[in-house]
Amino acid sequence: MDILELAKQNQQAAWTILEHTGIIPAWERIGAIVHLVGSLKSGLLAKSKDIDLHIYTDKLDIAESFSVIQELAERLSLKEVQYKNLIRTKEECIEWHALYEDGEMNTWKFDMIHIRKGSKYDGVVERVTTAIANRLTPEIKKTILQIKFDVPEGILIPGIEIYHAVFTGGVSSYEELEHFRKTNPLANSLDWMP
Repeated sequence: MDILELAKQNQQAAWTILEHTGIIPAWERIGAIVHLVGSLKSGLLAKSKDIDLHIYTDKLDIAESFSVIQELAERLSLKEVQYKNLIRTKEECIEWHALYEDGEMNTWKFDMIHIRKGSKYDGVVERVTTAIANRLTPEIKKTILQIKFDVPEGILIPGIEIYHAVFTGGVSSYEELEHFRKTNPLANSLDWMP
């Protein structure tokens, strides 16, 4: 199957999962503003079943954050939930990583980053996601998707490193990506903009 068609099918499945799970309304019930970021938002979701959300509230209330996860865990078939308290770091966030199993027994990962409005990284990933989407040509999109599909099973390469390699290094294959990553490591993905 053509990679563009396969990516399109995976994207449609992700949108269906996002709607079905009701994760966004669950966060909105505590007054949060939720932004979809990353590969689903930019149209670059390939084979990884990963949905990234940035969730903003005026203050970071651990109990409120846990209440949303509790509601999701009671309602959905979550297989695993990871919590990271980064409130007192420069990120000023609570990270939630949840594994969800859909009706076809596919495992989806939700990265839900609960961020304090007005913090240092407020809107940063949203701006990067928009910049990536705006710079995509049909050729660049196909190159990125092909590289993502060519990454061997079991090897995890953040999408941002692939975008960095393609946009700044002219990388056009997985083999070139591996070489580029060794010679041009992306020191801080939050500081890079295409």
